Amino acid sequence: MLAAVISEKLQFSLLQFVLEKLVLGAAVAMAVIFQGEFRRFLELLGQGKILQFFKRKPSSIKTNNVIDELVEAVRELSQNRTGALIVIETSGSIDMRVFVDQGVPIDGEISKALLQTIFQPKTLLHDGAVFIRGTRIISAGVILPLSDKTFSRQLGTRHRAAMGITESVDQCLCIIVSEETGSISLAEKGVLDRPLTSSKLKELLDKKFALLVKGESVAPGWGLLSRIIGPEGRRFLQTTVRTLSSNSSEEKK
Repeated sequence: MLAAVISEKLQFSLLQFVLEKLVLGAAVAMAVIFQGEFRRFLELLGQGKILQFFKRKPSSIKTNNVIDELVEAVRELSQNRTGALIVIETSGSIDMRVFVDQGVPIDGEISKALLQTIFQPKTLLHDGAVFIRGTRIISAGVILPLSDKTFSRQLGTRHRAAMGITESVDQCLCIIVSEETGSISLAEKGVLDRPLTSSKLKELLDKKFALLVKGESVAPGWGLLSRIIGPEGRRFLQTTVRTLSSNSSEEKK
C-alpha cells in the first residue's frame, strides 16, 4: 500500500514537472513568434488605440504591383531558362501539412529580386517550391506531393508536383517555369494550362489572385494566432481588448 502511494506521488510530480516545462516552452515560443505583434499591441494599448490592432487596412502594396512583380520575375526566369515552382494561395487558408516538406520560412514581401534569388541554381532552395499567401512569400524550398497521373515526357518533376498539389488542394494555383525549355505553365485543380506567355499569365492572375491581395491585416501574426485559438478564443480576446481600451480611455480623462 505504501509503495503504491509513493509511486502515485512520484508519477504526479513527474507529470507536474513536464507540464511546467511545456507551458514555459510554449510561452517562450509565442513570445518569439509574435514579438512584433506584442510590441505593437503594447504601444497601441498605451495610446488607448488598441482596437486598431485588430482592424484591417488596405495593403501598402497595390494588387497590380504584386502581380506585376510576380509576372516579371517569372518572365525573366523563363527567358534565362531557370526552373521555378510557385504555389499561390487563392482562397481560404492552406494547411501546410499537405506539403511533403514545409521548407524554410521566408515571410517576405513579394518582389522580383527575392523570387529570382530563391530560384538561382546555386542556392539551396531552388529545387523546391515557393509558397505565397496574400502579398507575402511565406516559405521556400517546399516539397510538394507528386501527381500519380501519366504525363508527356516533355513534362518534368516540377509539373508533376504542380499537378499533385492542385489535385490535393482546391484553393491554390501553381506556376511552373521549365528548366529545359523556359516555358511557363499554370496548374489549377489538377489541370495544366500551357504554354503561356507572360501577358497571358498576368491576365489569369488578375482574375484568380487579385481579390485575395487587396487587403491584409495590420498585424500579420494576428491571422496566425486567430487560426490557432479558434472562434471562442478570438471572442474572448476581443472582449478583453475592448475592456482594456475603455479603461485606458477613462484613465486619460
